[in-house]
Formats: sequence, structure tokens, C-alpha cells
Amino acid sequence: MTPATVHPFERELRIRFAHCDPAGIVFFPQYLVMINNLVEDWVGDALGVPYAELLGRRRTGMPTVGLQCEFTAISRMGEDVMLGLSVEKLGTKSLTLQLGCRLGDEQRMRVRQVLVFTNVDTHRAVDIPADLRAAIADFSSK
Repeated sequence: MTPATVHPFERELRIRFAHCDPAGIVFFPQYLVMINNLVEDWVGDALGVPYAELLGRRRTGMPTVGLQCEFTAISRMGEDVMLGLSVEKLGTKSLTLQLGCRLGDEQRMRVRQVLVFTNVDTHRAVDIPADLRAAIADFSSK
């Protein structure tokens, strides 16, 4: 059993039928959808900027440019798992996150994700907005 990482930002999630393959376990691409939702929740709930506002009014995106995944144990339909997020590195235009899924003390999967901040109209990298940078730095120090 791989020991679980407890992250400073976590959300519980019930594994549903829609997450699973015919064997009744999470189909691995569904984990990517789950962590994308977790990042959206983190931006809105922990950083204080609704994700819809970031993309809509502020025209700032956070596309993934790097992704490394490790699946260490299966998750089954009906389980209540914990998804979590930590900041590994805060750059000028990019952000590296550590994310994971655990059930109690058992790690189910872990992800290292690199996000770059972009202008959604030009798709060019931009500096991380000052308010988000401050919130991320504050979050990282907790």
C-alpha cells in the first residue's frame, strides 16, 4: 500500500458509475476530469476568484502544459475518496501543482501538473495576475 499524501486543499468525492469502466473501477481519464474540477474549486474557493470570472471577464486561462500521473491503487464505484492539491512551485507565468486521490491512508493516484497562465484570446502566456499570485503565495505558506 502506498502511503497517502494529505494536501492543504482537499475535497471529498463519491466515485460514481459515470467515473467507472465495465470492471467497476475508475477509468483513468476520469481522474483528469476530477483534478480539473478540483483546480477550478481551488481557484474559486481558496484563491477567491471564481473560475468563470477568470476565463470570462478577465480572459485569463490556465491550460495544462505538463502532466505526470501515477496510479497506485484502484478506486471503486461507491467509495468516498479525498482529492487534494498542493502548490509545488510558483513561477512568473506558470504554476506546478501536486494533486492526488486517497482513501484514508491509501494513495490511489498522484499527479504533477504544470499550468501556464494565458490570454484566452491570443493564447499567449501572461504573467500570473497579481491578486492570484498573492493568494497562491499565501496558500503555499499555510
